[in-house]
Amino acid sequence: MPVKHKRIIRLAAKLILLSAVLFYAFIYMMERPGGLTDRRMSRALGQDSILHIPLGKTPDTAVEQFRGPSSMHVIHREPVSGGTLLFMKRPYQAGSHNLQVEYVRKTRIGWKWAWGGGYGIGESSQSISALNYMGMPELDHLSTPFPMVFGDILDPSIKKVSVKIKGKGSYNAKLTAVEAGKMIWFVFLPSPASTPFDIEGWDGEGNLIARKTITDPRDSGSVHFEMDRH
Repeated sequence: MPVKHKRIIRLAAKLILLSAVLFYAFIYMMERPGGLTDRRMSRALGQDSILHIPLGKTPDTAVEQFRGPSSMHVIHREPVSGGTLLFMKRPYQAGSHNLQVEYVRKTRIGWKWAWGGGYGIGESSQSISALNYMGMPELDHLSTPFPMVFGDILDPSIKKVSVKIKGKGSYNAKLTAVEAGKMIWFVFLPSPASTPFDIEGWDGEGNLIARKTITDPRDSGSVHFEMDRH
């Protein structure tokens, strides 16, 4: 091979290597704790201080490093665009229900917590609850799979859950079996999701047996059976 061609090949190899180094340096500056991505999130949340969100090797470790040690454990993983959702619960305590969802982004250098929240709801002694719920609105200027509504199903007669938004239609939730035969549900809504909307629970014969109107997109609580159900 002519010397000139060898020089061109070596130069091309060095340029490729330099480009790769610069690319990963840019990614690191974006995604490192306290980096550009964390600064953007801090501004979106209206915080004066800058978040320092750690990178994890897995979605689970990313959540643990950000949230800290916890008794919560993952009961379901749902792949979404850009990452995954982790649905988590604390050990069962009589008289209460809890559920947490965490969105973790997949970056080129690891996994990074991006948003999440959850609820703890006590059981009512005055009415029978069909299911629990919580709304997760979208974040301005940040890419997430939200808005979403999610919760746990408390009564086995509930076979279908839907969210009906006036003027936009009805959206069926995905029902997923988790530990000990329990069920959770979640539904992704169009952006931007408007309120009020109705959460509806249906039995196996297609009868509407539970319904609640939601006026706050961040609300959480219980949906009770219709009065003529029991």
